[in-house]
Amino acid sequence: MAVKKTAVTKKRARAVLAPDEFTGFRPAALTFLRALARNNRKEWFEANRERYEDEIKRPLLALIEEVDVRLASVAPEIVGTRKSLFRIHRDVRFSKDKRPYKTHAACWFYHRDAGRAVGGNAVQGGAGFYFHFAPGDVFTGGGVWMPPRPALLRIRDAIAEAPEVFTDIVTARAFKRRFGGLEQEHMLQRMPRGFAPDHPAGDWLRYQSFTAGRALTESDLGSRKLIDLMVKDFEVMLPFVRWINSVSGLPEATAR
Repeated sequence: MAVKKTAVTKKRARAVLAPDEFTGFRPAALTFLRALARNNRKEWFEANRERYEDEIKRPLLALIEEVDVRLASVAPEIVGTRKSLFRIHRDVRFSKDKRPYKTHAACWFYHRDAGRAVGGNAVQGGAGFYFHFAPGDVFTGGGVWMPPRPALLRIRDAIAEAPEVFTDIVTARAFKRRFGGLEQEHMLQRMPRGFAPDHPAGDWLRYQSFTAGRALTESDLGSRKLIDLMVKDFEVMLPFVRWINSVSGLPEATAR
């Protein structure tokens, strides 16, 4: 009996690791996330793990795989792999909030030379593309979020040296029309140390994250056309992402 149970478990695991063609997320994906928000505890999640794997993990892996194929001709240096999928488990070691699970799903397409780490864990601070969904909160994004200090200083130095180059990229008509501009999360109130208070690039130098994005709809989430929307957003964002990567020492590629 134990052998049979183990075989079934392994068969189930193989199925999860072999995503089908992406056809959109079913309404059950958001239903699961709503229920998880109400029942954020290990016993409930384990009892409903199959729902998570069928409605979120498996289709999200399929989406990552198909977007990666498209990126091979759009931005060959940016890749989507199984590591692109963010774990549903929260890191609660240093948090007062001890809820064990995230109530959203997300994935990250990253520079192949930088690795998948983000935020303070990203040694080089490479920029990439992001996708996120939760009930009432579906969006694409890109750039670099809260890079480690050495990477942040490289970006600021490059902006200070040639502010017109960065300004042209983030105020380009297509970029502004699609994303509105850079996200202003975590901006400093004052000029960072080492830069004159009246520096001509002062507004850009106060950023601590360099990201942009736009909202999608829940109906977009349920359509295969979601991949087209994501790739189009990533194409428009590509000059911004490549600029960040270039000043971080991460090269552009013409092929895989």
